[in-house]
Amino acid sequence: MTIPGARRSDWLQSLFWCALVLALVMALLPHPPHLPIDSLGDKFEHSLAFSALALLGTSAYPAMPLPRLGERLSFLGAMIEVLQSIPRLHRDCDILDWVADTIAIIVMLGLVHLVRQRRAQPSQPTVS
Repeated sequence: MTIPGARRSDWLQSLFWCALVLALVMALLPHPPHLPIDSLGDKFEHSLAFSALALLGTSAYPAMPLPRLGERLSFLGAMIEVLQSIPRLHRDCDILDWVADTIAIIVMLGLVHLVRQRRAQPSQPTVS
């Protein structure tokens, strides 16, 4: 099944925003559900969430400059940590969570940049 260009873009944007809302809800629930990846640690969960958001963001908004997307996702991670400091949420604010978010974003955007550069290079003819 092929998705026409405009419809594919709409689908990717919807997927990005659904993933972002899911990340926010999971981060701000007072008692989030236990997941199988909990055993891998909190920083792994942060890295996984924000690398997925970065990848989805570059797919949903390919014209957006990578530094701008990275800045906005990193700001989201920082705001989540600020909101987790609200006592009624019974969550912990940890700056290292934001650092993990930001590192994951930078790594994913760096990989996307490399892939885009490689795709933009003209193919080299093979020597026989």
